[in-house]
Amino acid sequence: MKPSQLDLLFVCFFLFSQELGLQKRGCCLVLGYMAKDKFRRMNEGQVYSFSQQPQDQVVVSGQPVTLLCAIPEYDGFVLWIKDGLALGVGRDLSSYPQYLVVGNHLSGEHHLKILRAELQDDAVYECQAIQAAIRSRPARLTVLVPPDDPVILGGPVISLRAGDPLNLTCHADNAKPAASIIWLRKGEVINGATYSKTLLRDGKRESIVSTLFISPGDVENGQSIVCRATNKAIPGGKETSVTIDIQHPPLVNLSVEPQPVLEDNIVTFHCSAKANPAVTQYRWAKRGQIIKEASGEVYRTTVDYTYFSEPVSCEVTNALGSTNLSRTVDVYFGPRMTTEPQSLLVDLGSDAIFSCAWTGNPSLTIVWMKRGSGVVLSNEKTLTLKSVRQEDAGKYVCRAVVPRVGAGEREVTLTVNGPPIISSTQTQHALHGEKGQIKCFIRSTPPPDRIAWSWKENVLESGTSGRYTVETISTEEGVISTLTISNIVRADFQTIYNCTAWNSFGSDTEIIRLKEQGSEMKSGAGLEAESVPMAVIIGVAVGAGVAFLVLMATIVAFCCARSQRSTGGRSGISGRGTEKKARLRLPRRASKQECNEQGS
Repeated sequence: MKPSQLDLLFVCFFLFSQELGLQKRGCCLVLGYMAKDKFRRMNEGQVYSFSQQPQDQVVVSGQPVTLLCAIPEYDGFVLWIKDGLALGVGRDLSSYPQYLVVGNHLSGEHHLKILRAELQDDAVYECQAIQAAIRSRPARLTVLVPPDDPVILGGPVISLRAGDPLNLTCHADNAKPAASIIWLRKGEVINGATYSKTLLRDGKRESIVSTLFISPGDVENGQSIVCRATNKAIPGGKETSVTIDIQHPPLVNLSVEPQPVLEDNIVTFHCSAKANPAVTQYRWAKRGQIIKEASGEVYRTTVDYTYFSEPVSCEVTNALGSTNLSRTVDVYFGPRMTTEPQSLLVDLGSDAIFSCAWTGNPSLTIVWMKRGSGVVLSNEKTLTLKSVRQEDAGKYVCRAVVPRVGAGEREVTLTVNGPPIISSTQTQHALHGEKGQIKCFIRSTPPPDRIAWSWKENVLESGTSGRYTVETISTEEGVISTLTISNIVRADFQTIYNCTAWNSFGSDTEIIRLKEQGSEMKSGAGLEAESVPMAVIIGVAVGAGVAFLVLMATIVAFCCARSQRSTGGRSGISGRGTEKKARLRLPRRASKQECNEQGS
């Protein structure tokens, strides 16, 4: 293969890897190793090295910057890598129009020029010679970004009510690194400001907010206060200013009736104001949201629990300014959850800590209990169970009560990791000759790693072995392992069966015996024929015959006695003869002579 054809193959492989989404850096290294043998054959003994490598640089956004890369006498492919991803092949960076590869190619110069540095150019760069399989040191390009023009909230004119302090807030956004803010008045720095920074989503730029408090005695009408923001990208800084305009806005009083009030009842807000000049506008809001249906001095509404913590404000405006007052409502409401308790999974012997928080008005009471138990475990937001045992597992309830208002509760589950617990009947029943089952119920957290049945010299964990089959199923309550025995024989009732379960915390074992069920469970009466000796059967038959003869003799004797009484009765009592005849006709199966014979 000709060298030019091999180079083309390298490029095609590189582009194909990009289409597949492969890491370009890794692809470039693969290309280098593929081409290394070619260069060894073409340039036997030639060793390449960098005469110039890219260095760490700092550049201000919008300015050009060049990263150096020179490899004398090397005329193969050179790749520029940005944060591990290739920018293009050789000097072709058409996918990145802001990048150019400059320098004398014949002299081995492959410098990367960024025409106008931007924030996305803030990265680590590396120059790689593919066929020579060498790469430069990584170079960090740091792009500095000046802040946006600073903004003072409420500017450019700040209207101030007479006698009130001045609070100014200035923010400078989108800077890298974060800007520094100073406040100036008449060219002198004002101390005492507070600051807070926020990192933006790109993880590189930051915004800063500064708040300045000035007491009433230090504020003058018409005074100018400057906010100046600087960083390394703009040492001279950017600034903005506001002018203080001290005015006399309306004097406002805001009242709420009735208070306290139960949730879902109506209250009236009354916003009274004295103003000179006259009031021009009333504006109502709650939690910063304008209440469009309210426009005058009075606002009536049905309150819920939010009015306890979210104030309603009344802003009164005249030609000189506005005055805003706000009031919360003393709303009585039942418990509301503010911190949801979470179920826990802990190891045996560890501590379990539950937390739940409620809000309510008036003050509420918190009670922790275990579901099904009336014992109060805690009256605090936090319930701590020390060195939990497996019997501590279960449902726990965090209940909050606001007296005479309402109650609420949340339930959580405590799961305790520990060795398995087997709770099965130690004696189980089956029918001789039938299929029988022995069940082993296992509660285990974590679930059992292994369950095994053993009897005599046999051990079976699953599947079938001869007449024995083991099946295991999982339920919400635990795991049931069933040993099924087909065609049960007498010896099965003499065998001891052992069910054992293991998990990472230990094991438990249950010994189970199999007992033969009575034959009434199978046929409904009597014992199984094969289990009753023949002598017993004959004895039962003879006994039944004798009992039958005795019964018949008793009946005959009874009939004879009744017949004799009937004869005497007819000679002595004639008025009741009809009734006695009716009674005597029932047992006429034996004659009087037969009765005499039975008597003799």
